[in-house]
Amino acid sequence: MKHTRFSCWLKYGALALGSLGFFCISAQAAKQPASAADDPYGEWIGTLVQDKGENCPVNGTSLLQIEPKRMIFVPEMGTLILRGTPDKSKQHYHAQLVLKDAKNQPLPMVFEAHPAGDTFEGVYGTPECRAHVTLHRPENRSWKNFLGND
Repeated sequence: MKHTRFSCWLKYGALALGSLGFFCISAQAAKQPASAADDPYGEWIGTLVQDKGENCPVNGTSLLQIEPKRMIFVPEMGTLILRGTPDKSKQHYHAQLVLKDAKNQPLPMVFEAHPAGDTFEGVYGTPECRAHVTLHRPENRSWKNFLGND
């Protein structure tokens, strides 16, 4: 069989194009972070949006941190920390903090979230406030998201 430049180009050019296509598909798949349902662990940030009431912590970024056996939610990155135990199998993420008000009555603060694609959708509530939030992974954690859990 006689090899011509054209047959060599067909053979090796097709191989190179196929490899380039595989690389592009692999790189694109690597860019996609795992869904929140599949990999909820780590840090998630977002800003609460007031639905009703008053005194909602909507002026700054809030933090949700999920580990296998514990989770916290920090409204506006402040000093109040709501704590809970995540349940990945049921996709149930609940954290709460109960303080006492000026009349020595319980003042509950509750946060509930569920995965929604590559984000979490959450609701924060107190007796005076109801707000919702969409939480996403921080941008500066992109390598950690690419490589997996810490």
